[in-house]
Amino acid sequence: MRDRLLSVYESLLAHYGDLRWWLAKTPYEVMVGAVLTQNTAWRNVEKAIANFGEHLSTETVANVDLSELARIIRPAGFFNQKAVYLKEVTAWYAKYGYDAPTVRQEPLAKLRAELLSTKGVGPETADSILLYAFGFPTFVVDAYTVRLCGRYPIEAGKGYGAVQAYFERNLPKSATLYNNFHAHIVINAKDHCRKKPSCAGCPLAGKCERRGL
Repeated sequence: MRDRLLSVYESLLAHYGDLRWWLAKTPYEVMVGAVLTQNTAWRNVEKAIANFGEHLSTETVANVDLSELARIIRPAGFFNQKAVYLKEVTAWYAKYGYDAPTVRQEPLAKLRAELLSTKGVGPETADSILLYAFGFPTFVVDAYTVRLCGRYPIEAGKGYGAVQAYFERNLPKSATLYNNFHAHIVINAKDHCRKKPSCAGCPLAGKCERRGL
């Protein structure tokens, strides 16, 4: 199983190169993006982030009126809910003085439990924050990961926890590898492994048992 999963990663890495997500100016911008991307396309998140101009900061989100925050992030959809979620995530970060190095000194399990108890934060959002904002080795599972597992196939089990455990059990515990692998899965899903797949040119086509689906 370990060799099979590493083979998938190596094929994607050879095709797409070192992607190293996620492009952001600060860890906090990653946190904001992780919340805003829930149930929407990334292009809408970019519009919402752009609405902050030069004022995307912990201080802005913590102090701005909730209705004004909802107006700013409106392009991301579900803006009233997400405004509350951003306030809550920012309040969590405040416990660490808005300081990324301080967060990184804490145990992963403790931070993950805290995030999961924060309103609006589910496993995918929590792991995205921990991996991409703070560099913790926790594998992010999303719909694209589940699709890959179902089609290749990779017998990772059912449900977020089972799939995550499978990947973490069968890969070296490396934030860099987890970062790259998840990025590769997402890019390949958009290029080839779509709902209606486009298998021509897919770097996994030679081994995928559902090619031509």
